[in-house]
Amino acid sequence: MTATTMDSISWQDIRHAADRLAGVAHRTPVLRSRQADEQCQARLHFKAENLQRVGAFKFRGAYNALATLKERGESGVLTYSSGNHAQAVALSARLSGLAATIVMPADAPASKVAATRGYGAEIITYDRYREDRQAIAETLANERGVQIVPPYDHPEVIAGQATAACELFEETGPLDTLVVCLGGGGLTAGCALAAERLAPNCRIVAVEPQAGNDVQRSLAEGRIVTIEAPRTLADGAATTQPGRLTFPIIQRRVEEIVTVSDDALVEAMRFFAERMKMVVEPTGALAAAALFQRRIEVRGQRVGVMISGGNVDLDRYAQLLKGVTLG
Repeated sequence: MTATTMDSISWQDIRHAADRLAGVAHRTPVLRSRQADEQCQARLHFKAENLQRVGAFKFRGAYNALATLKERGESGVLTYSSGNHAQAVALSARLSGLAATIVMPADAPASKVAATRGYGAEIITYDRYREDRQAIAETLANERGVQIVPPYDHPEVIAGQATAACELFEETGPLDTLVVCLGGGGLTAGCALAAERLAPNCRIVAVEPQAGNDVQRSLAEGRIVTIEAPRTLADGAATTQPGRLTFPIIQRRVEEIVTVSDDALVEAMRFFAERMKMVVEPTGALAAAALFQRRIEVRGQRVGVMISGGNVDLDRYAQLLKGVTLG
């Protein structure tokens, strides 16, 4: 990893990531919706990363990081994740010939656990409300002599995630605003770095779940703020603090962070199902939900919208869209 910027992630690093991902990751489509445009009084361009391998943008960063480890002669990898990064690391490890161990919360969606195990990874569970996943991962990594590739706070992961925005800008040209789903900040930081090079006048707005606004609080206070593990449908964004690599990029380049309720996420999921014929998970609907709820002013603008993933248990998905209260 070259280190020619204050973030230790250069444009060359992002281009190297794109080269590694070429022919391996899907170049996901950019979709339009007349009804969404009318509802928001803007021209929306949805980057459908729910159609990426493993059903989420996470494959980009995971594969870039693991391909780099393989180049360095490593034989194994370990990570912690609620699901999408877990699946991405598991598949990337299989493609790269590495052994993978994943620390996952015991309440992770069953579909994500099954998919991760199906890719050949070993799964170790923990209680997300009582145990520290990073501490567990560090202990295991030391015992096994393998490298940790965290879900977002890693230079090769961020560079890989940046390629989603690169593709979007290549297809649409410069945009007025790019709205991104925000958890730990890997996708947001990557999109911000891509925009810095390809669309410097594009406003970046990130969206967190209402119950888990750790990055919004951190940005307001000018320092990394840690919150309690949030309880939200957006399990992929249920983070307690932004990353030490991602936060400075967000501070410098993200203009605004807004939040949306779980009910707003379900409404956005229903829109995607009914109008665009797509399955989108709650976390993947964050950016769109903020636009549909008019949390961001975009009238008359050309707007990019990241759909970050589509991995959701189908029984749970059906209950959510039917308005069934889940325990």
